[in-house]
Amino acid sequence: MAKALVGYRVAYDQRLMLETLELRRRVADLEHLVDRLQRDNDSLRETVRERVRQPDVVGAGAPTIAG
Repeated sequence: MAKALVGYRVAYDQRLMLETLELRRRVADLEHLVDRLQRDNDSLRETVRERVRQPDVVGAGAPTIAG
């Protein structure tokens, strides 16, 4: 439909092709970064969950100033 409205004409512009490739490369880099950060976040979240489930036994039962 859009081709019919604008007319079917393919223009080859080297600048636009290179810019498109660079933008696709940048998007792929950002997607990989998001995936890595999500994995890191999941790992940290699991570490926190494990530490919350297992209380610190070293300090357990030690007298404190408050009582």
